[in-house]
Amino acid sequence: MKEILTKLHQAFDHRVRLGIMSILMVNDWVEFNMLKETLGLTDGRLASHIKALEKEGFIEVRKRFVGRKPNTSYRATEAGQTAFKGHLDALEKLLNNTRE
Repeated sequence: MKEILTKLHQAFDHRVRLGIMSILMVNDWVEFNMLKETLGLTDGRLASHIKALEKEGFIEVRKRFVGRKPNTSYRATEAGQTAFKGHLDALEKLLNNTRE
């Protein structure tokens, strides 16, 4: 059991970061406002969690202008995808281990 717990990644300990990564895993690029609305967060709260994932190298940020409006979108990096899949695998093993 202890071996399984060591495979859980601390970056995904918070439900907001789990939500962000879950959305990014199934979409190519996701805009800030879509993440904010889907997860029901304030700008500041979402930004702080995005910054934490970006610091880990798990998400990539793209800033551009659409017309005259700034547009920020995100996607999971290869490292982020690998880490998140490993985290989910560890959670699944943990759940299966406790059911037996």
